[in-house]
Amino acid sequence: MNRIAFLAHPPLIFKINATKPMLLGIVLMMTVMVAPRTLLAVGLAPVNLGSAAHFTILAGAAITTTGGGTINGDVGAYPIGGSGIGVTAAQVNGTIYETDDTGPVGAVVAPGLLLAAKNDLTTAINDAAGRTPVPADPDHLNPNGGNIGGLNLAPGLYKFTGTASITGADVFLTGGPDDVWIFQIAADLQMGSMRNIILSGGAQARNIFWQVGTSVNIGTFAVFKGTIMSNQGIVMMTSSTLDGRALAFTAGVTYNGVGGSIPTPAAPVFAGISTTRSNATVVLNTSPYFLVTLQSSPDLSPPNWTMIATNTPATNIWTFTDTNAMTTAPQRFYRAFITTP
Repeated sequence: MNRIAFLAHPPLIFKINATKPMLLGIVLMMTVMVAPRTLLAVGLAPVNLGSAAHFTILAGAAITTTGGGTINGDVGAYPIGGSGIGVTAAQVNGTIYETDDTGPVGAVVAPGLLLAAKNDLTTAINDAAGRTPVPADPDHLNPNGGNIGGLNLAPGLYKFTGTASITGADVFLTGGPDDVWIFQIAADLQMGSMRNIILSGGAQARNIFWQVGTSVNIGTFAVFKGTIMSNQGIVMMTSSTLDGRALAFTAGVTYNGVGGSIPTPAAPVFAGISTTRSNATVVLNTSPYFLVTLQSSPDLSPPNWTMIATNTPATNIWTFTDTNAMTTAPQRFYRAFITTP
């Protein structure tokens, strides 16, 4: 099943007026100037997950569970057969992808899609592991001896030459909605029972990336935030929750948590629009590999919004030309939203 992620806030609406083309240029210029994503240029760029982005769980071996809760997002395993996938369609708000037809009832056989996602995961892991400059100060290199429990971490790149842990106290990540955290961890990542990753200042789980050289263990009743890219296995203990992704490259994922969800993607942003006498070309900056829907209306009356296009773009820029923009009405409004699995 699909669920709507959100309609962009404030509503991302452009108006085309055939008799006043200069007004459009002014509105567009103002929108581009205030687009919050331009702030990403001054800090770390997020890790591009490619087609792995729509998976909440992606494993290289078996996905096991003793009765975990709901998973919001897609689930898949490669190269193992579908029989190694232990979660059921009833607990997945999304699609279960398998390499053959031996998996859970309702799973979709898509070995090519899974191979592409695993390849994109390889690229993402290498990207996160290779980010520079390599931290040298004690605040970013093995902070607090590797145990970040009790710390308040600003956005940035953090490197651990051995095991990293979150024990004894919660960890706070404080920053804005476009700030990025990347954790390079050479060995294991261990999160203690009842520990939390707490986001403040508008920080978003979608911008937090944990690149782990070996395995990950999330303790009972722990609350984890961000995307885990583990070279080996990932274990979510009983009653733990995940606002992020459990992506295990070579080994399996044990999902005994009470819930796991893909982080809320960024809202679409109108990046540009151009018109001719009869057409309008709309350019959206959107989250790749998530379904984007474009609607139009001759006015702002709720009943008059009509879907004119949908797509799941592989890049963050999606362009659509509305060939009926000026033929059916003297003006037209546009809005867009994305849908998560």
